[in-house]
Parts: sequence; C-alpha cells; structure tokens
Amino acid sequence: MTKRILLTLFGLILVGGAIAGIKVLQIRHMIALGSKMVPPAEIISTVPVQLQSWESVLTAVASLDAVQGVTVAAEQPGKVVAITFTPGDFVEKGTLLARLDTAAEEAQLRAIESSRNLAQTNLRRLAELADKGLISRAEFDTAEATFQEAKAQSENIQAVISKKNIRAPFSGRLGIRQINEGQILKEGQDIVSLQALDPIFVNFMLPQQELGRITTGMTVRLSGNGSGDTVNSKHLTGTITTIAPEVDATTRNVRVQATVANKDETLRPGMFVNAAIVLPEQAKVLIIPGTAVLYAPYSDSVFVVEEKKDEKSGKESKVLRQQFVRLGEKRGDFVAVLSGLQENETVASVGVFKLRNGQEVVIDNSQAPKFSIDPKPENN
Repeated sequence: MTKRILLTLFGLILVGGAIAGIKVLQIRHMIALGSKMVPPAEIISTVPVQLQSWESVLTAVASLDAVQGVTVAAEQPGKVVAITFTPGDFVEKGTLLARLDTAAEEAQLRAIESSRNLAQTNLRRLAELADKGLISRAEFDTAEATFQEAKAQSENIQAVISKKNIRAPFSGRLGIRQINEGQILKEGQDIVSLQALDPIFVNFMLPQQELGRITTGMTVRLSGNGSGDTVNSKHLTGTITTIAPEVDATTRNVRVQATVANKDETLRPGMFVNAAIVLPEQAKVLIIPGTAVLYAPYSDSVFVVEEKKDEKSGKESKVLRQQFVRLGEKRGDFVAVLSGLQENETVASVGVFKLRNGQEVVIDNSQAPKFSIDPKPENN
C-alpha cells in the first residue's frame, strides 16, 4: 500500500514538473517575442513654434455707467393730471413728461397778477408826480416796493407751476413708468428713470504699479459676455478720459474711467465688461496652441518632434521628446511660451495626453484643426 502511494506521488511530481517546464518555455518565448515587437507609429498632427509680436495690454473687469443718469422725481407735491411720455422712448432735453394739478396755483397767480398790474399802474402815476415834485420820495419808494413785492410773488407762483410741469433735464432714454394718472405724489417721489446712453462711461481699477504705464487718450477695447455679442463681434473701443488723482488706501488700486461711443445703445449702465488697455509697446513671444500642452501639477510639457536614425539599419524616423515649458499669457487658441522651446521647432498639436516620451510618430496634418488668435465659435 505504501509503495503504491509513493509511486503515485512520484508520478504527480513528474507531471507537475513537466507542466512547469512547458510554462517556463512558453513565458520565455513570449518575452523574446515582446522584446522584438515594435509598436506601430502613432499618427499625430503638428504645428511649428511661431514667433509673433503681441500687443501689450492691461486687462481689468469694468462696469458701465451712464454719462448722465437720474431718476426724475417730483419737486412739488400734487395730483398727476397727465402723463405725456411712453416708457422706453428717447426724449430730448425739455420734453414734458408729466403734469401735476396746478388749478390752485393758477388761481393764486391771477389774483397776484391783478395786484401786480395795479401796483405797476400806481407806480407809473407816482413816477410822473415825483418828477413834478408833487409827492415825497418816500411815497414813491413805497409804491415801487409794493410793485416789486407783487412781481416777486407772481414769479414765485409761476416757478411752482413750472415745477409741476415735469420735464426731461437732459436728452436720454426713459425707463419704466412709476406713476399713474390721478396719483397723489409727494415731494421727491420717483417718476421715471432717464439715462443718457451715448456715449457711456467704463469704470475699472488698476494696481498702483501700473499707473506709470497708462495715460489719458489710450485705447480701451471691450469684450466679454456681459456686454453681449456686439462687443465680441465689433470690438467696441473707447479712450481713457480720466485717471483718478488718488489711490485707494485699502486696495492700493487707482480708479480709471474710459468713454465709449454707444450709438446702438447695446451697452447699458450696470453691465460688466472685460476692458483691455492697449499699450504702445509690442512684445515678441513664442506661441503654440493651447491643445499642444500637457498640463500637470508638477510642470507643463509639450512633445517636440525630432528626427532619429537607427544605428543598425540606417532608417530615419520621427520620435517624440517630452519637453517641459514655462507658459505665459493666453490669447484665443494660443498660449505664449516663456522658456523651453525655440522658434520653428515642431510640436504635437492635439491629443497629447496619449503620447509618451521616445514614441515613434507619423505626421498627418490633413485633419488638423485651425487655430486662431481671435476665434469666433459658431455656438458661443
């Protein structure tokens, strides 16, 4: 019995050893094949590193303010008897907007004008008598004072009536009506907003260290969704008109104001825009598409295409070299490279996340995307 068990164990050991030997041979064969196998070249699109002149700009987030903007209010209390404007209309300076009830003032004016006319007649008569020396100078002075008092009272009532005929203080665009006919208004109660929209002010802040680089008259370019498609498509521009003489002690920023023409009234007070001050100097920069950069926490890199010659076969091929770079400003589809690349070097333009250092590649730019400094996507 013991002999049979030993023979069985010996047979199992032989079988296991044979299987293990076969597996070792298979693994060695696979390793040998793997060492000889060359992965296929990756198809990539490329772009050359370009040297361009970029205009120097200072950017800031700005807000828009009307050159003139008020909420027209009642100077005198009274009942609204007529509203003569349409909300949203453009009105000229002096246009009648609303009338308050002036029946009481007009009655007072008629009575005072009667007194003034009588005082004027008496003054004229006494003037003739004074010239002949028939009355004293004091009587004439009293009559003249009575006339002047009646005249002042008349002008005062006329001023009250004028204030109850509410007019536009300047030309501009009206807002939403805030009164109704028959409503009793209090002194200072809002009637309608009035804004002069052309031109319009652009207000923004810049750090104090930039103060020496800007002057009045410099061009300011507007962009951004806050100002609508008009800014993006027409590049609305204006000029710096005012630089505040003081620096904010809390933020160490200086307030700057530009004026921009707004004939289409697409810009409205309260909007925000991106303002770019165009500086006179030009900067030479190396640029590549932003899609050519492999962004990473430790450092950004690109893949440079280089020629490599096989020492054994003499065959030339293109391989990738991963190059770490330091990036600068972004504009449109491009980003400036401050260090790490040279002009006219060729880099992979898209799909860099799937590439690796030393990889063999084949260049095919037939389907390469087009890059632009000023892209205008259809669906923005």
